[in-house]
Amino acid sequence: MSGILVVAEHLRGAVSDISRELIGAACRLREQTGGPVRVLLVADDPAALLAPLQLAGVDEILTVAGAGAHFDPAVTEAAAHLAALHCEPEVILLGHTSCGMSYAAALAVRLGSGFGADIFDLEPGPQGLRATRGGYGAKVNIVLEFPGKPVVVLTLRGATFKPPEGGGTPALVALALDAAAVPGRSEHLAFTEAPSAGVDIGKAEYILSIGRGIQEDKNVARFAQLAERLGFTLGCSRPVADSGWLHKAHQVGLTGKVAANCKLYVALGISGAVQHLHGMKHVETIIAVNTDAHAPIFNVASHGSTLDVFEFADAIEKLL
Repeated sequence: MSGILVVAEHLRGAVSDISRELIGAACRLREQTGGPVRVLLVADDPAALLAPLQLAGVDEILTVAGAGAHFDPAVTEAAAHLAALHCEPEVILLGHTSCGMSYAAALAVRLGSGFGADIFDLEPGPQGLRATRGGYGAKVNIVLEFPGKPVVVLTLRGATFKPPEGGGTPALVALALDAAAVPGRSEHLAFTEAPSAGVDIGKAEYILSIGRGIQEDKNVARFAQLAERLGFTLGCSRPVADSGWLHKAHQVGLTGKVAANCKLYVALGISGAVQHLHGMKHVETIIAVNTDAHAPIFNVASHGSTLDVFEFADAIEKLL
């Protein structure tokens, strides 16, 4: 048994970003453990979705055709089980998404494998694979090990692992599965688009985030205008989103979005609760402005100031 199997996701005719991130995680792990990286694509017409998955580091793409135009957890679980029997991987990676979570545990039970969810770090350990996830509301990191398990199923957190750069020429292997005969299939009725705020924190390179330090909702417009003039995406902490001052899509943190591609993060009036730090502490350059000199945000900031956020905004606006 060797190698890593990635189960790709697609939605409404397009491969999801998480699929490429899973491949990035697999390739990084393969550098330490060896073995081939294989990707499983379950679709009605896999050929139409192959291109985004033909990345550097992928050795093989396994396809299951005729699975229907829409995701079905029972069919995907059956296909993943078939692929696991075919290539006998040591690790199977799925997205920690509504799709991945709908069948990941069932697949692990079916294979008798180890299992971990919402994983954000992977590394080899003395007893095999070690996977890290958060615990107690992200206040601690929990390291999982799987002694005695020949295969491990993991769901990985989105916007955490970088996709490989460049394309590849993986071999294509078709697997036969009678999707119509899979028990427990669901019927797709409709797709309802989630409300959009026109912002994607996960892809933003420059983010200006606001917290309770802006005092009241009427001040949001001023900082939104400042972010726009600077060419930044407007983010926020959970209290701002929970109060309805900004749409949930702006929230950075454990229950919001990870600033995965951010190069410069400006935190205004944000204390730095561990849940918020989860979404931005990895950013290379962090500027924090908070009147509380002991605020936790300063523990991760590259530069900090105890200036009042409104005085800070005044100073920046004079320079624009």
